[in-house]
Parts: sequence; C-alpha cells; structure tokens
Amino acid sequence: MTPVENHFFMPPEWWERDRTFMSWPVRPEAWLEGLDEARDGYAEVANAISEFEPVSMIARPDAMESAKRSLSSAVELIELPHDDSWMRDNGPTFLVDGKGGIAGVNWKFNAWGGKYHPYEDDDLLASRLLDRLGIRRFDAPLVLEGGSIHVDGEETLLATEECLLNKNRNPSLSRSEIEAFLRDYLGVSSFIWLEKGLWGDETDGHVDNVACFVKPGLIAMQVTEDRNDPNFPNTQRNLAILAEARDAKGRKPEIARIGQPPARSCRGESLSLSYINYYPVTGGIILPRFSGSAKASDEAARGLLAELYPGRTVHGIDGMRIIKGGGNVHCITQQMPSRKVNSEG
Repeated sequence: MTPVENHFFMPPEWWERDRTFMSWPVRPEAWLEGLDEARDGYAEVANAISEFEPVSMIARPDAMESAKRSLSSAVELIELPHDDSWMRDNGPTFLVDGKGGIAGVNWKFNAWGGKYHPYEDDDLLASRLLDRLGIRRFDAPLVLEGGSIHVDGEETLLATEECLLNKNRNPSLSRSEIEAFLRDYLGVSSFIWLEKGLWGDETDGHVDNVACFVKPGLIAMQVTEDRNDPNFPNTQRNLAILAEARDAKGRKPEIARIGQPPARSCRGESLSLSYINYYPVTGGIILPRFSGSAKASDEAARGLLAELYPGRTVHGIDGMRIIKGGGNVHCITQQMPSRKVNSEG
C-alpha cells in the first residue's frame, strides 16, 4: 500500500518539527576549496540550528572524530556509511498522518543523474536511517531528490520541469506518471511546474534554489532585473508561469521577490548563489550570506525574510563555504516533523 492509502502526507517545512538531520562532508573532490573549509561550513550551520532545535549529524566511521571536534556537544552524532553530504537529496522525505503517526519515503538516488561516483551508500542512507529510527518506510519506485520538490501542506507541490522531467532521472516515465507517484507518496493533488531552476545549477534545476512556499498562498522566488544575467530569461518565464498558476485550493499565489546576489565564481566555476536556499527552523531562519559585493543584497534578503516570517530570528551563516560544493543550507539539511498533531513550527 502507498503512503496515501495509509493516510500519510508530506507536511510543509513550517510544521512543528522533532529535529534536523545532516551528514558530515567526506568527498574531497566535491569541494572547490577543500574538505576542511566545507566541514567548517557544515559545523557553523549545525551549531546554529542546534540553538533552535535538536540536530543529528550522520558521519562515516572514519570521520566521527573530525565531526566530534568541530560540532557543539548539543549535536548528536550518528554513525552510518554514506558517500556525500547533501542530506536534503539522499535522506528520507518524512511524512505524517496528522494523528501522531510518522513515516518516511525512501526515494531512489542516482547522484543527480550519475554525476558522482560512488553513490551506493547514499542510495541506501534513507532506508538505513529510517530502519535505525524504527520509522515506517515506504520505498518509492522513483529517482528523486528532496531539493527538487516543495509543498505547501495543502496538497500543492512546486517543482521544475528541468529537474523532475530530466531523462537522467526517470527516462521511462512521463510527466503524468511522475505526478501519479508524487500523489501516491506525498499526498499532493495539484502541481505548479516552473520551467527551469538557476542557470549553471548542477542539480539540473532544483526548485529549492529558485522558489519555495513561505505559507499556503505565498511563494518566495529569487529574481534578477539584469537583462544581461543568464538567469533573466528564466526569471521572466517563471514569473509568467506563477502569474497564471493556481494552487490546490484554487488560490492565485502571492509572490515575494528576493533579489539575486551578485555573480561570484571560484577557481573558474560560476557559483549558483541563492537566498531561497534558506532553512526555516523552530523559531528561526538559517540564511546563507555571501558578503563582499553581496552585502547589500544580503541585508535586503535578511530584511524581507524577517517580514515574511514575523517572530522568527533570521540567523545568517557564511554561505560561501557551502556553495563551493554546489548547494547551500537547505540542501544540507532534512527536517523530521514532530509526531504531534499540530502544524505550526
């Protein structure tokens, strides 16, 4: 039986949560400035989140001591094998039934279309973690990363065609077949399909770099007004799509525009900088900042998120150390919702 047949659904990120899961960096070749800088960045994020809610860091046996030295004593360490450190994408997608029940979806994982090897332990990570936690597991017959979807908790899912319909994930499945799996495993009924994600994003356009639900009926989207920017055409197209979109309740979503940070590169590689890759926690927002030429846009993003999430503390972290691996705060975290019945975090 599917999760929906068992009355489970994917809650929104503002649902009251039990903890955050992360995994400790171990793949040196994935980081433009090396593993030490990456680990410093992850430690900053984990320690910041631990001020708001419990954090569990998954680490390989050979990296446990490194993690322990860098992390606050408030961060729990879990020893499990893994290949990379993007918990959003290879971790489980947690589900609730609204009555105190919790479960998790174990998606198939192929390292963003086979871009990195090996990835066998990452493909097994969600199942191993769910089994260790004693949480009911649903094995989905679909290649999917958690960063490629976002839900409003009222049956609407936001995604990009560039990623979910990419033939390097599920080459034999049509859009309607993919939608059917998402309905069955996440409890959604309506889809808002943006066209593409950020230019140069090696995830093939994960939606969590370009747009997300702030609450039902409100979507935050990163935009650029620079006609010479490679993201400009896509910004215009996605805004046009959202102008015509309706959610599962028939609402036309309101759009909160967050200005794109100035372009940056490292060792000749363009970086996909995104403020949308923030992470809401219990009572706070963990926001990547990019400093330097981005100081003004950093402050603008902080101010807007403070308005969008009244009563929450916006905590800035050094996003440059993480983006050099290809993602940011949202990409390296995975929330586990509370078993409680309520929905506000």
